[in-house]
Amino acid sequence: MLKGKVAVVTGSTSGIGLGIAQSVAAQGADVVVNGFGDAAEIEKIRSGLEKDYGVRAVYSGADLSTAEGSAGLIAFAEEKFGRVDILVNNAGIQHVAPVEEFPVEKWDLIIAINLSSSFHTIRTAMPGMRKRGWGRIVNIASAHGLVGSVQKAAYVAAKHGIIGLTKVVALEAAESGITCNAICPGWVLTPLVQKQIDARAAAENKTIAQAERDLLSEKQPTLRFATPEQLGALVVFLSSPGGDNITGTSLPVDGGWTAR
Repeated sequence: MLKGKVAVVTGSTSGIGLGIAQSVAAQGADVVVNGFGDAAEIEKIRSGLEKDYGVRAVYSGADLSTAEGSAGLIAFAEEKFGRVDILVNNAGIQHVAPVEEFPVEKWDLIIAINLSSSFHTIRTAMPGMRKRGWGRIVNIASAHGLVGSVQKAAYVAAKHGIIGLTKVVALEAAESGITCNAICPGWVLTPLVQKQIDARAAAENKTIAQAERDLLSEKQPTLRFATPEQLGALVVFLSSPGGDNITGTSLPVDGGWTAR
């Protein structure tokens, strides 16, 4: 379905981003992987995409906390592959603390990576997309782009901002063949979340299954985690002809979290 397309997926060396990179590669897209981690593990991921799906895959360690790094990622992709057709802004970090105790440097870093980097990648990728008359921009927001939670001021502010940015880009690109949408996951079972579950089970002397249910029952009515593969499938759909007239939307994949 995506043969001949080039996808850039930020924060794709693990978790949600990796699942999305694998999903678009499975449909034939060449992929630019981005993120931090062990060099050997990242090379295993990159080469695995090429081997498993028969596509081209390259890695960029661009620092998305800076405007230069974010714009440079798109320039790198265009240099390597000549184009960027699908841009998935997934990179993000988290810190929790009450507002009056929230470290200023953490606020600045979260806003930079979770919000500003998407602005910089989008502004850099859009000229090429406009020239070709086709593009798909998918911003990975969060249920916290639609609702709030205590002690997550920077994260919630950034994710609300991503949804606003998504709407503006969609409107500005409405007649250009470019769509821009936000996906809003709730709890997704990633290695990072699994560590939280394991720690909770150990601290409360519960089984893993009990700890999972306790975590999900606080927010997610289905009591089931979303998966990176499900989010990847949604990105693929939005990049397919079926997604041609879907733009400016915020699509919850949250097991009913935001329905309450």
